[in-house]
Amino acid sequence: MLQNYLAIALRNLRRNKTYSAINIFGLSIGLACCMLILLYTKDELSYDRFHAKKDQLYRLTCEMSEKDRPSRTVALASMVQGPAFKEGIPAIQEFVRVRTRKSLVKSGNNTFNENVSWVDGNFFTVFSFPLLAGDPNTVLSDFHSIVLSENTAQKYFGTTDIVGKSLELDMRGKLETFVVTGVAKNPPQNSSVKFTLIVPFSYFEKVNLDPTLLTTLSISTFILLRPNANVEEITANMARISAAKGEKEIAKERILGWQGRFTWGLQAMTQIHLGSDFDSEGTSDHSNPLYSTILTGVAVAILLIACINFVNLAIAQSLRRTKEIGIRKVIGGQRSQLMSQFLTESFVQTAIAFVLALGIAELVLPLFNDVANKHLSINYLLDTPLVLGFVALYVLTALAAGLYPALLISGFDPAQTLFQRTRFARKNTIAKGLVVVQFALTITLFIGTIVLYQQFSFLTTATLGYNDKNLLVVNVPDGKDLHKMSAFKTEFAKARGVESIAPRTAVQFGTVAKINGKDVEFVYEHIDHDFIATMGVTLAKGRNFSPSLPGDSTASVLVNEAFARQAGWTDALGKTIHFMDGRECNITVVGVIKDYHFESLKGVIQPQLFSYGSELPFGQFLLRLNPHGILQTLASVEAIYRNLVPLYPFEYDFQDAVNFNEYKAEARWKAIITLAAVFTMLISTIGLLGLTLLASEQRTKEIGIRKVLGASVGSIIGLLSKDFLKLVAIAIVVATPLAYWAVGKWLQDFAYRVELSWWVFVLAGVVAVAIASATVAGQAWRVARANPVESLRSE
Repeated sequence: MLQNYLAIALRNLRRNKTYSAINIFGLSIGLACCMLILLYTKDELSYDRFHAKKDQLYRLTCEMSEKDRPSRTVALASMVQGPAFKEGIPAIQEFVRVRTRKSLVKSGNNTFNENVSWVDGNFFTVFSFPLLAGDPNTVLSDFHSIVLSENTAQKYFGTTDIVGKSLELDMRGKLETFVVTGVAKNPPQNSSVKFTLIVPFSYFEKVNLDPTLLTTLSISTFILLRPNANVEEITANMARISAAKGEKEIAKERILGWQGRFTWGLQAMTQIHLGSDFDSEGTSDHSNPLYSTILTGVAVAILLIACINFVNLAIAQSLRRTKEIGIRKVIGGQRSQLMSQFLTESFVQTAIAFVLALGIAELVLPLFNDVANKHLSINYLLDTPLVLGFVALYVLTALAAGLYPALLISGFDPAQTLFQRTRFARKNTIAKGLVVVQFALTITLFIGTIVLYQQFSFLTTATLGYNDKNLLVVNVPDGKDLHKMSAFKTEFAKARGVESIAPRTAVQFGTVAKINGKDVEFVYEHIDHDFIATMGVTLAKGRNFSPSLPGDSTASVLVNEAFARQAGWTDALGKTIHFMDGRECNITVVGVIKDYHFESLKGVIQPQLFSYGSELPFGQFLLRLNPHGILQTLASVEAIYRNLVPLYPFEYDFQDAVNFNEYKAEARWKAIITLAAVFTMLISTIGLLGLTLLASEQRTKEIGIRKVLGASVGSIIGLLSKDFLKLVAIAIVVATPLAYWAVGKWLQDFAYRVELSWWVFVLAGVVAVAIASATVAGQAWRVARANPVESLRSE
C-alpha cells in the first residue's frame, strides 16, 4: 500500500511541476532558516557545557550597594576572596583566579601586544581545556612558566612543539623571561573563558600585594564546589567570612563616610553566557538570551509562512482533484486511505524540501556566520540531539503542512465533488485567512527592518557634542612617566598634518564624590589644557585649565553639565568637592564642559570630571589630523612612535571607527532582520503566485467568455487582483498595531532613539501592496492576453 501511495505522490509531483516547485522551494527556504537558527541556538545553549565539572563550577559575584544609589553587581573580586572562602567553607573544593590584561610580549626580534591571562596553577585541572603538551597538574607550578594556546604557538614559533622555548614579557617596564611548559588546545568557540597566553597567578600575587577584601575588584574568581553542595549555605558563609575578615577595613571606610555594603554570591558557570551581564575579567562573548528568543520567533514565523503556503496550495490543488476524490470514495475508498495518500504526498514533498534546505543552509552559512558573529559549521548537524531535532522538525512540518488539507479534502462529499459543487471551492475562507496571517507577519518584519535601519542610522550619525572625524587615538606605554609623555606630545606635534594634540588617560576610571551629603558617581580622567580644542567639545561656563596657573594641577577640576545636575548645582563654578575617591580633598570647579557623548548613545550621558593633576597616568594621545594626506601623517606619527619606544607595537584607532564599533550588535540585528524580512516576503510572494496561478486557471473559461463579450485586459487584471489585494489590505490592518508594539518595546532599550513615524507604516503597506500587485498582475496579464478561443474550445 505504501508503495502505491508513493507512486501516486511522485506521479502528482510530475503532473503538477509548477505548483510542486513553488511548494517545495518555499518550504525549503523556511526549513533552511530553521536549520540555521537551530544551529545558532544550539551553540548559544552549549556555552561552557564541555567542562567535565560544569555542574560544580560557579563564578564569584559581588553586589555593591550604597545609600541613595542603585546597587550594581560585578563578577569581580580582589586577590583574597578565593583563598579566604576556601579556607572557611569546606563545601568549596577549589578556586581559580583569572586576570587578563594587555602586555608586551617579545619573541626574538618581534614584539606584540597580547592578552596575557594570570591564572592559578589548578586552571587545567578545574577547567576542561586539554593540553597538547605539558602536565595539567604541574604546567604552571614555576613562577616563570608560560602556556600558549595552539594558535598562539603557531603565531610565535610556527609549530606546537615548543616546550622549553622562551618568551619575554613586560613586567612593570622590565622584560622578564618565561619558559614554555605547555601548549593548550584552542579554547572552544562556545567557551566564556578565552585565553592566548597563560602565566602563573602566583607570580602576579608575589609582586602585587593586595590584602584588601573590599577594594580593587579586578579579578574573576571561579569556585569549584563539592558534589551536592548547598549554594545558599555557601553564600551565607561567604557573608560571614567577608564581615569577619574585613571588619577593620569596613570600619576604616565607615569613618571616611562610606555607607555601602558588599554582598557576595555565586553564578553557575553554565549561566554566564546567557545570564546577567556582569563586569568581569577573563570572560567574554556574553549574549542576551533575548537574541535567541527573537531569532527562534523569526524562524518559526518564516516556517509558519512556508507551511501556510503549503496548506493553501494543497487546498487549492485539491479543487483540481475533486473528481479523483469522488471516484475513489464511490468505489469504496475509505477516508483514512485518502488521508494516508495526501499525508504521504506531504511527507514526500517535505523530504525533498529538507534535502534542498540542507543545500541552501550550507550555501548561506558563511553569510549567516558573518552576520551572527559565529563560526558555525554544517557538520554540527551530525550532533545526535540536533539530528533528532531535525527529524522532529521534519515530522512536525510534514504534519503541519499536510494534516489539515488531508482532513479537509478526504471529507469531501463524493456526490458534490463529482459534479464540482464543493462548497469550499467557492468560498476558500480558510486559505484566505492564512494569506492574511502570512502577509501580516511579513509586513511586521518589514516595519521592524525600517525602524532598525532608522535607529542604526541615528546611532551612527547623531551629533555627539564633539567632532569624532579625523581624530586619531594612539595608545602609548609608560603613562606615569610624565617626561616621556611630554616628549610624545612635542614630537607628535611636529608631524605634518597634526593640527592639535592632547594626552588623556587610556581608560576612564569610575569613582564617587560626596557632595551636599549625597554620593555622586562619575567617570574621572586626566587631561591637559589642549583636550577641549583637540576633542572639539564646548566650554559651557568658566575657563579651561591653564599651564600658567600651577594651582590647576592640584586644586582645580572641570566637570560636565551632567555632573553639575547630579550634584544639584545650578551654577557649578566655584563649588568645592571636599571628599572624592575615598579621600579628603579640596578641589574647586573652574569650568563646566557642555555634555557630549563620551560613551555610546545606548545610555544617558553620565557625570564626568576632568583633572589636570598627575594622580592618574596618561595612556593615550588624541591627534586632530588634517583630512588631506592622512596616510602620510599616519606614517609620520608611527615613525615618531617607533623612535621613542622601539620595543612597543604601534597601536591606533580613529575615534569615528571606535564609535561605530559600539553598535556592532545593532548592525548584526539590522542584517539579520533584513534577511528575515526578505525571506518572508519571498516566501509570501511565492505562495501568492501559486494561488494566483490556480485562481486564474480555475477561471479560464470565465475570462474567455468575458473577453468574447468585450472585456478589456485591464478590467480582467483588476478582476483577478482585487480579491488578493483585499487580503493584503486586511494584513496591513492586522500588522500595524503588532509592529507598533514590537518596535516600540525594542526602542525602549535605547536612551536616545528615533520617534516612530506614520510614514514607516504607510511605506511598509505600500511596498506589500506593490509586491502583491506585481505578483498577481503579472499572472493576470498573461491569462488576460490569452486567446479566448483556446479557453472555450472544450465547451
